[in-house]
Amino acid sequence: MGYEKKIICLANSRKKSGRCIAGREVLENDFGPWIRPVSIRPTKEISEKERRYENGRRAVVFDIIKIPLLDPVPVHHHVEDHLIDADLYWSKKGMANWGTIEGLLDPLNSPLWINGDSTYHGMNDKISETLASGLQSSLMLIRPSDLKILVRKESGFAGSPERRCVRAEFNAAEAHYRLKVTDPIAEEKYLSCNDGTYPLDGAILCVSLGEAWKQYVFKLVAAILTPDMIT
Repeated sequence: MGYEKKIICLANSRKKSGRCIAGREVLENDFGPWIRPVSIRPTKEISEKERRYENGRRAVVFDIIKIPLLDPVPVHHHVEDHLIDADLYWSKKGMANWGTIEGLLDPLNSPLWINGDSTYHGMNDKISETLASGLQSSLMLIRPSDLKILVRKESGFAGSPERRCVRAEFNAAEAHYRLKVTDPIAEEKYLSCNDGTYPLDGAILCVSLGEAWKQYVFKLVAAILTPDMIT
């Protein structure tokens, strides 16, 4: 028996051939837990077709979306995953305002999951798969301090060619982070700029833990949210 969940979309990041979408559940008089709709594909991304409404528009951040689902499918630290019914349309039920988004912020009184391990170009941006398997969440909504967007070339894994990359560098709970950005709107905006450092005041970040890869789980900035994005 299928069911529906209504969410405020807080992440619409790139993943493989589609998107990773996530948000907080909208209840009658409150907000519930995080929900991440996933597909039946091995890598779980949502296709462009699957996130298209019946009127042809596509789900984006700040949309309030009703999503037909089939089953909860939690895997390890991805406790928020629910399998979509790919035969049915999603429907837009409204749009959140900035005040509502601010009311969903997670308190910054502890590290972003587990700190202490970093990639070559990052800072506190990875967790061993073993440690991550004990976590009970993979999504957070935060307003960090001293946020800067970095645009620069980075060497790839195992000697692959350098590519320009967008990272978010910030402080949170007395720790320093430098995380890769997978928000396609932010990537397009900042990759059109020269390499450099761009301060960004007042933004809210949706931070996500990816799936395990080569025995590690990586912290990612799945969305960079600012008030001017609400139209």
